[in-house]
Amino acid sequence: MCGIVGAVAKRNVVPILVHGLSRLEYRGYDSAGLVVVHDGHLDRVRSTGRVAELELKSANTYGELGIAHTRWATHGIPSERNAHPHVSRNLISVVHNGIIENYELLRAELTAQGYEFTSDTDTEVIAHLIHSHYAQGSLLVATQMALAQLVGAYAIGVVSADNPHQLIAARKGSPLLLGVGESEHFIASDMSALLQVTRNVVYLEEGDVVELNLPSYRIFDAEGNAVQREVLVSELDNDSVELGEYQHYMQKEIHEQPQALADTLESVCNSQSLVPGIFGAEANSIFPRIENILILACGTSNHAGQVARYWLEEIASIPCSVEIASEYRYRTSVPNPRTLVVTISQSGETADTLAALNHAKETGHAYTLAICNVPESAIIRQSKLRYLTRAGPEIGVASTKAFTTQLAALFLLTLVLAKLRGFLDEDREQQFLHDLRHLPAAVQKVLALGPQIAELARYFADKHHALFLGRGMHFPIAAEGALKLKEISYIHAEAYPAGELKHGPLALVDKDMPVVSVAPNDALLEKLKSNLQEVKARGGELYVFADARTHIKEAEGIHILQMPEHAGFLSPILHTIPLQLLAYYVALQKGTDVDKPRNLAKSVTVE
Repeated sequence: MCGIVGAVAKRNVVPILVHGLSRLEYRGYDSAGLVVVHDGHLDRVRSTGRVAELELKSANTYGELGIAHTRWATHGIPSERNAHPHVSRNLISVVHNGIIENYELLRAELTAQGYEFTSDTDTEVIAHLIHSHYAQGSLLVATQMALAQLVGAYAIGVVSADNPHQLIAARKGSPLLLGVGESEHFIASDMSALLQVTRNVVYLEEGDVVELNLPSYRIFDAEGNAVQREVLVSELDNDSVELGEYQHYMQKEIHEQPQALADTLESVCNSQSLVPGIFGAEANSIFPRIENILILACGTSNHAGQVARYWLEEIASIPCSVEIASEYRYRTSVPNPRTLVVTISQSGETADTLAALNHAKETGHAYTLAICNVPESAIIRQSKLRYLTRAGPEIGVASTKAFTTQLAALFLLTLVLAKLRGFLDEDREQQFLHDLRHLPAAVQKVLALGPQIAELARYFADKHHALFLGRGMHFPIAAEGALKLKEISYIHAEAYPAGELKHGPLALVDKDMPVVSVAPNDALLEKLKSNLQEVKARGGELYVFADARTHIKEAEGIHILQMPEHAGFLSPILHTIPLQLLAYYVALQKGTDVDKPRNLAKSVTVE
């Protein structure tokens, strides 16, 4: 992985490839490269620098057919020799996202056939494998034969030196789409890479293989049958992926949260009552049957699920468990066919979450709901029910607006289930709807605290560790705050339920370990105050993000950020915002790459 762009046209495609890669930089990468077909040869340019360096190196390169890639290392260190595209005997070239699980066996077989490997990657196996079948005389057939031998996940683009206007692409387990132009066609792993050339898009299905030529394209399904896929017009526009007045995408996306929440909640905030149908046509028949909830998600999305567990059990009185998706399918669990399996993913292509969803269905869970930001993603297509978060493109690797809109969607799910189960009377329903309508304005007020948070960030710039504390439904918010800080500032940060301080973490507290506490004005506030005193008594420096009327006073070693209001059950969403801003401003102080933190990828499409 991580980003693919390909093009066949009657013009030089190098600028298209490079610009497309620049749009995919947010996904994270450690090298970049491209290959074009020109005068019967493969011209390849690769770089371990940024896409801008690749652009300089390819300035004099010309070709009307080409593929390009940004790589995030899985097999083999980041280096030019391991950068994509990979080439077989100066004839076949391949770019690839995903992981080939049986590459070692295939590598041994191909080596015995006389193929020489010049990289440490699994991808080079695909190039040689296609070449080994190319004697059949068709690049399409050779690719299909090679794919039949692969075990694992892939999105690939393939070109050959002797086919100047033919591009083959395929996907299984990794996202890939087809861009449709006028006498020119394109592939990409993300629509944002193609906005420069087309907004007409075909989302390829699992197992699809596509042959692109100048005048037309053909799509074949996993069984090799010719199929038609709908051409859609993307709603994405250039403004949504431009920085505009902001310094970084993360900063932009933090400040887009009021609008993202308003858009996500639009379908209910303009109505007078909550109905199951907002989660899909079958929700009316499915929701009354369910007895419990199973949430599957990774990383930030898992934190959203952990908050939702508190909501679902307290408001809707329905048992809920939350599993890390990457762990769920590797343990023996006890399925209940009356469970609603909820998957949460920003991209809808997260490999571990997709695998967990499929495992759940295989064990007998028929009721599935996806909460996702991408309407044509695999998770949406593979789930019976769905809710789109409408956060818009999220470019920064550290998730911000995707997280808060996931929380909003999960709160809606809680209210709908509570109403169906008889735990939400009309007065309480109207109060919650009022609170949701007010939520974007409440978030805007918290964003106004930015200058104060920037001042607090100065105290973190020379620190190497930080501790985050929360209680109840705010503990997952503390965990999300710690994750954001470590992701973009590289400060080691851990989160604990505040009541666990005495069970180990207190040993770490000293003047060099800042302690950040989420302190809402709720039933656990007095308990939390006692926990904070434990920190203060041991010389710890406290940074308390407090609600209105919490009455925690500023003092030596205690820094208070006063939130404008208390939002009740929606408080976790409001408390997320200052923690995002804290991480952002600390990263600025340290001079790290905010939008593209080291070693991380935006869309995790491999295990």
